[in-house]
Amino acid sequence: MSPLVALVVGLLLGGVVAAAVIIRSRPDRGRRALDGADVPPPEAALARRLVDLMDPAVVVVGIDDSVLLANPAARALGIVRGTRLLVPDLLALARTVRSGGARRSDVRLPGDLVGSGPRLVGVHGVRLDGDTAAPPGPVALVLQDVTEARRVEAVRRDFVANVGHELKTPVGALALLAEAIEGAADDPEAVQRFAARMAHEADRLGRLVRELIDLSRLQGGEPLPDLVPVEVDRVLGEAVDRTRTAARAKQLEIVLGGEPDLVVRGVESQLVTAVTNLLANAVAYSTGSSRVAVAARARGGFAEIAVTDSGIGIPRADRQRVFERFYRVDQSRASSTGGTGLGLAIVKHVASNHGGSVTVWSEEGLGSTFTLRIPLAGPSDHPTAEPSTVPAPQNLETERS
Repeated sequence: MSPLVALVVGLLLGGVVAAAVIIRSRPDRGRRALDGADVPPPEAALARRLVDLMDPAVVVVGIDDSVLLANPAARALGIVRGTRLLVPDLLALARTVRSGGARRSDVRLPGDLVGSGPRLVGVHGVRLDGDTAAPPGPVALVLQDVTEARRVEAVRRDFVANVGHELKTPVGALALLAEAIEGAADDPEAVQRFAARMAHEADRLGRLVRELIDLSRLQGGEPLPDLVPVEVDRVLGEAVDRTRTAARAKQLEIVLGGEPDLVVRGVESQLVTAVTNLLANAVAYSTGSSRVAVAARARGGFAEIAVTDSGIGIPRADRQRVFERFYRVDQSRASSTGGTGLGLAIVKHVASNHGGSVTVWSEEGLGSTFTLRIPLAGPSDHPTAEPSTVPAPQNLETERS
């Protein structure tokens, strides 16, 4: 526990103890005061005011399991109704503390109580008499919402495990290829073949490291640069240029279309990376001589950039997970496509950092459409017109119903 948290908890428990002393020393008057039925003594009023102002939820439970005191934060969680504590796990913890002394535990609150889905709270329970040899007395429960903290811990744990696993594959391949080259020193053709494979694995490793760095920056490792007016035509043109070579290698055509002259507020380099990742994904999972379409349009205050392919499509069960880090729909295709499983996660974070979103429509065997939505810039934000080298967009419908 950090010194600051310890100080807050100390002050909090001090206020609770003070209120409990009033309750124990003058039970009738103290209870009536806490219920608002009598004029409280000055010390009780001050103690109650202190507890009410605390951010953590505080509940004082009597020896009969009735609630003697609950601050506004506790009632906002929905765990108290009248003088009853509604969560069985909290009641069980209070009884354990009453018989055995202080305890700390995480307790999950049902979603129907909180109103915003299940929440996880860290609970610090203490006996207010401070003496386990004394007759049982009131128990204070201090609750702090730890839902987000536990989620971040789990994400960090999974991320580290996934990074380790993903790095082992190209590193292990490079080690094996190096041994193969050493054993084939007298065979120039084999050496050339192994060297080409080493170059491929080194490129994959380098791409993984770059995308990890990009993802770290987007997730808050560095402050987000100021958002400035960005021409969508420039973003699309640059992304198409970066992807054209890979598309030609697979005999795919990239078609650029939609509304011209749209302007959004954002970071041009990040937007180019996001659209490039969508195009690269479309190219990687397209088969045969087909085309990939990218188009933009204005809708509802947003620029919608849609990337459509006629590839293998995404199974329904996987559509909500494709934006997770390292998630791949078909693990067996990972090595053939050269993907790292981070491209769509980067797109999601770019969209989030710009106040936008990314969605996917897909049917197996028909293809997919990924739509990136970025807020449009206001009229005063439009940059001065300059000669552009971006091809004029064609009329191209990319929506599917």
